[in-house]
Amino acid sequence: MSSKFKRKKEDFVCDNCGIEVRGSGYTNHCPKCLYSKHVDIFPGDRAETCNGLMRPISAQESGGEWSITHKCLKCGKIQKNKISKDDDFGKVVEISARN
Repeated sequence: MSSKFKRKKEDFVCDNCGIEVRGSGYTNHCPKCLYSKHVDIFPGDRAETCNGLMRPISAQESGGEWSITHKCLKCGKIQKNKISKDDDFGKVVEISARN
């Protein structure tokens, strides 16, 4: 079975906090506020037409790896994503305390 992931290196301005984010090809959320944008059906494909802002609703650690769960404020889709080394880990911990 082949992966449906499509690496796409893109820089963007966060729609939530306004910072300029340099994409690595794996970047799917803002490293400062951790918000994302609902643009993918499969990671990296940019085929989703919703384009809603995705709020980080929880963060969890499993097997030494952290992930953030986002919820689209427009359509309600829930998506889990791994954190990156550039993410504000204090913000990750803050979000995990809400769980």
